[in-house]
Amino acid sequence: MSSLVASAVEYMIDAGQRSTLFLDVLRQRGDQYREHVAKTAPHVLQYAAELIVDGRDLIEPVNYALVRIVPPEGVQIDLERRPFVVVDPRAGHGPGIGGFKADSEIGVAMKAGHPCYFIGFLPEPVPGQTIERIARAEAQFIETVISLHPRADGKPCVIGNCQAGWAVMILASLRPELFGPLIIAGAPLAYWQGVHGKYPMRYTGGLLGGSWLTAMTSDLGAGKFDGAWLVQNFENQNPSNTLWTKQYNVYSNIDTEADRYLEFERWWGGHVNLNAEEIQFIVDELFIGNNLAAGKILMSDGQKVDLRNIRSPILVFCSEGDNVTPPQQALNWILDCYADVDEIRAYGQTIVYTVHQSIGHLGIFVSGGVAKKQHTEFSSNIDLIDILPPGLYEATFEAKGEATTSADLVVGDWVMRCEARTLDDIRAMGGNSPEDDRRFATAKRVSEINLATYRKYVQPWLRNALTPQMADAMRNLHPLRLQYHALSSKNPWMFLVKSAAEAIDGNRKPVSGENPFLAIQERMGKQIVQMLNSWRDAQEALSEAVFLAIYGSPALQAAVGIDPESEPARPRQMSPEHRMMLDKRVAELRSRIQEGGLREATLRALLYIGSARGMVDERSIAALRQVRRDHAAARLSLPEFKMLVREQFFMLLLDPEEALAAIPKLLPADDSQRRAAFVAMREVLAASGVVSGERAVRLRRIADLFGVEGDPQLSNVTSFDRDARASQGGENSQGLEQHHVG
Repeated sequence: MSSLVASAVEYMIDAGQRSTLFLDVLRQRGDQYREHVAKTAPHVLQYAAELIVDGRDLIEPVNYALVRIVPPEGVQIDLERRPFVVVDPRAGHGPGIGGFKADSEIGVAMKAGHPCYFIGFLPEPVPGQTIERIARAEAQFIETVISLHPRADGKPCVIGNCQAGWAVMILASLRPELFGPLIIAGAPLAYWQGVHGKYPMRYTGGLLGGSWLTAMTSDLGAGKFDGAWLVQNFENQNPSNTLWTKQYNVYSNIDTEADRYLEFERWWGGHVNLNAEEIQFIVDELFIGNNLAAGKILMSDGQKVDLRNIRSPILVFCSEGDNVTPPQQALNWILDCYADVDEIRAYGQTIVYTVHQSIGHLGIFVSGGVAKKQHTEFSSNIDLIDILPPGLYEATFEAKGEATTSADLVVGDWVMRCEARTLDDIRAMGGNSPEDDRRFATAKRVSEINLATYRKYVQPWLRNALTPQMADAMRNLHPLRLQYHALSSKNPWMFLVKSAAEAIDGNRKPVSGENPFLAIQERMGKQIVQMLNSWRDAQEALSEAVFLAIYGSPALQAAVGIDPESEPARPRQMSPEHRMMLDKRVAELRSRIQEGGLREATLRALLYIGSARGMVDERSIAALRQVRRDHAAARLSLPEFKMLVREQFFMLLLDPEEALAAIPKLLPADDSQRRAAFVAMREVLAASGVVSGERAVRLRRIADLFGVEGDPQLSNVTSFDRDARASQGGENSQGLEQHHVG
């Protein structure tokens, strides 16, 4: 009994101290918030930055800016490597999330030797600023980066997180010549997509009756939309974390978690504003209208936003654990734009995607584990992605170990591969049925009707009734802002908390891990989380059922002009102009199959052999780099090499037999040159593992074309695994779908 009493006393002392220290952490959070929002240009970047272009000084001013990230001590930057540009999301929070930690998108890119730039923003928008004006400003920023690196080995790699992802995609479709590879992380592009029972955020617009509420919120803000409402939407998706787990984790680990919590809250609480025109565009054109993937967004000059115009490789990073941007919203735009992989190739497009199994939305940008794995691999292998032949690929990662072949060619702790995929792999992740698409189309029409009604009957008198002072007062009274102010040192009662916390710091008595009352506390915490999760699941199920029932009504669909029996939308047809350009390009490539030299022949042979494997391995690319370095006199620039890869790849697609038959004509008469090229080719192929099966069959054919089949000095590199060949059934090229680079 005395032991139980002692444990109770020990726990009560610790709980009292933790409660006081936790309140003091909230006080520090409030003070930090007030200090942060008082700055002219608040951000959470962990790196020094040098202002390059202030968007407020442009002819069409915006509240965005381009800065150069100053490398920290000990980090060496190669100015001839392609620069990285991180565009931060403006979705209610302040800038800096891409450089929030040393292990971040910016951090790993600099460690890989790339110059880094950052496009951020100020809390207040410039009057008259629109999404289109921001796009033009960001184009000028990227032009500036290009001009600062005239000798770089490629155009800038641009990273767009969340909201910045779709903004970057819009700009890349309008100005494709500015971009190197695009890394689009956690960004929604197909806004209606999802699966039943998950991701209910996509129903929000319909359940609220459309975007009239967005317009009214902007009017209540005197022409500005308070970003705190966007943050509130994020928090509503996970009430157990918002109402309990985030705070409880600090309370229960007060001696170790306070600094981490305060660091994150500095960004999470940095709310920013948007102009009414900006948020209305976002809601009407994207989230409710779903016009981006459909190619229905028009700029003021009449230019259409068509994602098929993008010429740079697109790397899409998403997660099954992301309930804000699920994989369907991140990837199903591909199904809207292209009928099959051949059409992706016809547009010269390379799309690579990778799906994390569990990380949440914010973890895609801020998780140290993700930065050390996925983002490190993206940065280290960006040239691999850039030279991939057109098509659809999935990036996969295998841990490097003692048994890893050519481990010295692997950067970091993971082997990155790009494996060929088809549109069926995207479809297998799930998506809308035709009935679902009609429901969302109905919600879009209802939104348009409600918005027009609001603008005609309510908006005029509401705008006249509101003053800027009233709008500022309402912003300050937002619940998210109020919690920071209420618990800051501005509250005189918090002085007592501060004094008590200072006294505890010198007399801290943490409870032992075996204390039974601590175990009871942990069980209660888990029960609270379970209860809140159950409540969330019930609310989500109800919201889905209501949305499906209301907007699935044939009567409502007919009333707003949606045919209840309409067929699902098909991928957009290729324009006559693009078809004409494509036919001209095909004729040109066919006429040049017999042209070229040793370089073209070797690359054509590599593509032919590698296509049997259906993947690209970073070790093969590293080996290819070594070959290029060893032949510096004949070295091509990366853009030239990329063009050569694409031309040889398409020649193999158009007429594989003629392309292979032409190889002997492209080879030099010098036998030693042919043999050296073949050996180098074999080293590249073997870098990622034993050459066997169909690859070995094709290697034997290439050896014959190169005239080295009977050379005893090369017998070790022309042998192949006959058992593997038999298991492959002696397969040969079987049409366009089988031609993937290896």
